[in-house]
Amino acid sequence: MPNELKIVVTGAAGFIGSCLAGYLNEQGFNNLILVDDFTPQSKQSNFVEKKISAKIDRGDFLKLLEDSEFKVDFIFHLGARTDTTEFDYAIHERLNVKYSQAVWKYCAKNNVPMVYASSAATYGKGDKGYNDSEEIIEQLKPLNPYGVSKNEFDKWAIHQTEKPQSWAGLKFFNVYGPNEYHKGRMASVIFHAFNQIRQNGFVKLFKSHLPEYKDGGQLRDFIYVKDVIKICYWFLNTWIEKSNFKSGIYNVGTGEARTFNDLVNATFAGLGLPSKIEYIDMPEDIKNSYQSFTEANMDKLKSAGYSDLFYSLEDGVTDYVRNYLSKNTYY
Repeated sequence: MPNELKIVVTGAAGFIGSCLAGYLNEQGFNNLILVDDFTPQSKQSNFVEKKISAKIDRGDFLKLLEDSEFKVDFIFHLGARTDTTEFDYAIHERLNVKYSQAVWKYCAKNNVPMVYASSAATYGKGDKGYNDSEEIIEQLKPLNPYGVSKNEFDKWAIHQTEKPQSWAGLKFFNVYGPNEYHKGRMASVIFHAFNQIRQNGFVKLFKSHLPEYKDGGQLRDFIYVKDVIKICYWFLNTWIEKSNFKSGIYNVGTGEARTFNDLVNATFAGLGLPSKIEYIDMPEDIKNSYQSFTEANMDKLKSAGYSDLFYSLEDGVTDYVRNYLSKNTYY
């Protein structure tokens, strides 16, 4: 039976991984192996109520992959060092490149499908656009070590002669939603906006340092985590149903860029309050690496067969603010 499948979710104590584990539970999949560093107290509520069969430390998981007796049916590899302010590339290389290579090799050797997290950070300033064609991956120039590590693994993956029977690398754009309480500075702008409104009654946004964008008019492709996990599940279901699982690297965004002003206005609206925004100077040290525009080209995923509609920014933010942030609840 499909719901008896043994499914691994790495990064399961984190934001997207814990939401995916919850969604898999909702679909009847409880034979889950969660992999992560489960020691931080700030992450405990993300996973404590999930229905699972095992919880494995991320270091021990690498040893398990070398055990010929270890068998699983599907791996969602979402675990990564995601801190874009961590500039020690050695950390990103160990956790995002070499770790991912070990998971890939296990999947290739044992015919296990693999869906892994890449990132829109691989696109850098977007000089090559935001098209998920694998032909441009070698030309991309990420702006920070995190983005470099994600792109290095993408490059490595597409050049491998031994691949998992089915695989997909998902370039997540600006994901927001429940279970990001632990992320601190790296949490979504909505999370920070909500807390600023509660504390100060207004939200601070960066002034634009480019003449083509108004203050707060910088554009990003914001996607609700509930859409992200539906896409992850779609790949699993495509494999289960033996449909045409088209392996490759895919963008995961909405395909519609929205401004930070839109985002903050939606957050105020979710709280039933009038908007109040103050604009502050952008720090000099991030100007050169700041993305003023991102927008996922979603044609590839749609042509692969994904047809569900995405949450609008307003609907996603309202759901997040009213059903999670305001109640301090988890998915």
